[in-house]
Amino acid sequence: MPEYIIVGDGYAALFFAHQLIKNNRTFLLFSEGKKSASQVSAGIINPVVLKKFTTFWKAQEQIDGLKKTLAEIEQYTGKNYWIEANIHRIFHDEKERELWLKKSQTEELNPFLAQRFETLSGVENPHQTGSVMQSARLNVADFFSDMMRYLEQKGHLVLEKFDYALLNPSEQKYGDIRYKHIVFAEGMGVKANPFFSEIPVNPNKGHHLKVKLSSPIDHSFTVKKKHFLFPMDADTYYYGGTYDREQYHNEVDESAKAQLIGGLSEIYKAGYEVEAVHFGFRPTVKDRRPLMGAHPEFDSLYVFNGLGARGVLNGSYFSEVLYQHISQGIALPNEVRWNRFS
Repeated sequence: MPEYIIVGDGYAALFFAHQLIKNNRTFLLFSEGKKSASQVSAGIINPVVLKKFTTFWKAQEQIDGLKKTLAEIEQYTGKNYWIEANIHRIFHDEKERELWLKKSQTEELNPFLAQRFETLSGVENPHQTGSVMQSARLNVADFFSDMMRYLEQKGHLVLEKFDYALLNPSEQKYGDIRYKHIVFAEGMGVKANPFFSEIPVNPNKGHHLKVKLSSPIDHSFTVKKKHFLFPMDADTYYYGGTYDREQYHNEVDESAKAQLIGGLSEIYKAGYEVEAVHFGFRPTVKDRRPLMGAHPEFDSLYVFNGLGARGVLNGSYFSEVLYQHISQGIALPNEVRWNRFS
């Protein structure tokens, strides 16, 4: 009998699976085998809101927690997925430079905003750039492939769609499987979940381009003006992503593609080739904090959702918060309870 069942295969699901691995818990993880929004994400690790130069709730704790979590995961996958590549924010004008410098001198943002500006080669930055300290990227492709391989090797992975019709929460059974707890970490798939379909999570469609630059940029860090630009491998670069709360259809939006091409052409004047356009639906919440907690009637059922564009940081940090809540009865912060808006 597994103590836990996890439903999902994005950041929320895999970081919660890590908590169970670390604490020697028995579990099964159900995955449909499709690429989730997490798996096509940029994997940006960023403690700063780069539009307004502000930070967010528990930013430093989340950065520190992620480093610790990735070091723990390295113990069984043999790889650390933290890419040491700071974000360099291209300033639009002199006013932005001045605002950055002013914010960098505050107690809240001094740990994150470098006070020395830089001029980058290979991209247009007439007003220079500011570096976000403690920012980085996750090696997204290897993180997911290695974690899924490990789960399969250890007998945790069930490659099939979770069938809600087989779930009997009164008896804590899924088909013939008895369990103690189920954690639904399904992203936007939660809308088809009869137990948590009403949680206040909304889709935010994001597109990004995979491009081949005619003249590669001679640095490995992440450039940001309107969108993020960074190398994926020796030949290709990631550029994205967009944010769209209105388009829900499951195909590429030409307007989003045009927006990305326009943004890249603004900072990169040499030629480039668009090799692919990818998109996913981020599960977002109006206050940009996760949704977590037990079902009001069936207390063996839990939800972990709403990680939004900060999936890496939110997933890593709050998976431990949720595990401690389930296993030790430690109360969830009011700021992340799924029913906090009611």
